[in-house]
Amino acid sequence: MSALMQSSTRVAVTVTFLRMEVRPQPGPALPSGTDLIRLDRCTVPFYRYLYDTVGAHYLWWLRRTLSDAALDAILSDPAVSIHVLYRGGAPAGFFELDRRGRPLVNLSYFGLLPHAVGLGMGSAFLSAAVQAAWVAGTRAVTVNTCSADHPRALPGYIRAGFFTARRAHENWDVPTRLGLSIPQHLLV
Repeated sequence: MSALMQSSTRVAVTVTFLRMEVRPQPGPALPSGTDLIRLDRCTVPFYRYLYDTVGAHYLWWLRRTLSDAALDAILSDPAVSIHVLYRGGAPAGFFELDRRGRPLVNLSYFGLLPHAVGLGMGSAFLSAAVQAAWVAGTRAVTVNTCSADHPRALPGYIRAGFFTARRAHENWDVPTRLGLSIPQHLLV
């Protein structure tokens, strides 16, 4: 048995791949007291803080397995941008846009930090992410979500104007060294 199999937990998820081919009208404005900042340069430690904090309850694990050098290579690519939502001066959420496949733009990661969930800013934040993705030359925007994500993720993407392109059932071997809490319903 491989080392991966010995040190991982197998989970089963349904991944929904979504696509948007027409730029929607802007949605609701971000609430007062919030600011959305596109970072000129996101450091690896700050990115790990955002990714780990947003994704802790939703089994975000792939970027946790990257070395600092590999993650820095992604963050240093000019076609990748990190946008941080601040509320009262503190990070409240982030999204990552990947333009390396232009004219297709991928909303690679999107989410609110736990303290910002349920405050009514998710739809406006997603609208801002979608509008940021639709820059000159964009022909389509993609995003995916899975059965481990927040239960409002998929309906939120649909309301924002995405449509389901396809679904896939996947088994993931999540490294146990990451110490993630895995919901029982996902265990194989």
